[in-house]
Formats: sequence, C-alpha cells, structure tokens
Amino acid sequence: MTMKTEKLRREYSAHKGHLLQENAAPDPFTQFEQWFADALDAKLDLPDAMTLATATKNGVPSARMVVLRGFDEKGFCFYTDYESQKGQEIAENPHAALVFYWRELDRQVRSTGTVEKMSAEESDAYFANRPVASQLAVWTERQSLVISGREHLTENFQQAEQTYASDDIPRPPHWGGYRLVPNLFEFWQGCPSRLHDRLCYTLQSDKKWKIVRLSP
Repeated sequence: MTMKTEKLRREYSAHKGHLLQENAAPDPFTQFEQWFADALDAKLDLPDAMTLATATKNGVPSARMVVLRGFDEKGFCFYTDYESQKGQEIAENPHAALVFYWRELDRQVRSTGTVEKMSAEESDAYFANRPVASQLAVWTERQSLVISGREHLTENFQQAEQTYASDDIPRPPHWGGYRLVPNLFEFWQGCPSRLHDRLCYTLQSDKKWKIVRLSP
C-alpha cells in the first residue's frame, strides 16, 4: 500500500514572531523556562509531553513519549521502570535526547545530554505525591514485559489494592526518576515561507553556553 502525504502542508504564521539571538536569554534553561511558561499561558494540551530518544550500547535507537516531571538548571526529570526498555538502554548507554513540540505556538525545543538516576530521596518524594491509583499502577505493571492480556493488569491492580488497603504505598525498588543533563539545546520557531528561526546552545568546556544561529 502506498500513502501519499505530500499535500499535507500548512503555512506558518507571521504573528508568532521571530526568535532572534539578541532577544534570546543567554542561558538555555532560562529560555526554556520562558517558552514553557508561554505554553502554559496558551493552555496547550499536554505542554509537558516530550519525546525521549535512547539507544542501545550498539547505537540502535528507540523513542517514545514521556512526561516532564520537573526541570531546573541541572536538567529535565522523568520517572519510569528501571527495567523497562528505556531503562535498560539508559543503563547501557547514558546518551539520550528530548524533543518538545508545541504546534499551536509553532515552536520546538530539542536537547541532548547524558541521563543519570535521581536520588532515592527525590524519587520517594515524587512517588508519595502521586495519586493512589498511579501508585498502585506501578506495582501492577512491569513496563515492556510481554503479558497474556488486559485481565493480567486488572488482576494485579486488584491485588495491589488489597495488599495496601490500610497502609501507605511504598515506592517499588524497580521504579524511580531519571534526569537528562543537557549539553546542547536547540530552539526552533516556525516562520512564514519556512524561513524558520533556529538557535543552538552548546555547552563549552568552561561551562558557558555558546549560541549560534542555524540555517532552517
């Protein structure tokens, strides 16, 4: 089967403005914070959704959507099963990439860097603040494993409900947080005629960020 998609086009709006180096923050975390605030102000659906790309030790890539669960000058945080596919790939190869895409704003941010495990204290604190159903779900599933059917999930969830009916739910040892520590950011602003703005921040050996403009 052949599916033609070449006519699926859209024009980018001029009113979204330009991303100019003289107006950009000198620190990429500040620039990201400003753009993330814009996404929140615009009441976008799932502004915290991001694509996480990882790879095996042999360089075979995989990507999936995950949820941003915090960011600061140290990096971007997310939580998952340590023994999932992405967890195993991170253990083999800590290099990874993130992409945020906010279509309504014609904006994209990508970042590359290395991934490290967050501390047990950070993971415990986040887990304790999750809704009960989300806490139970972590005990129900073992991400990426082959299962017999949906009834497997239902039965395990009910078992977890019974086990922790009268107790605080502890964080499973196989689940916790990761932080991607960036060494590169790219901010992309869509512009008319596809003359897009792209600013790339690269971390230098002196821990300062070098900013260059890239051709669209």
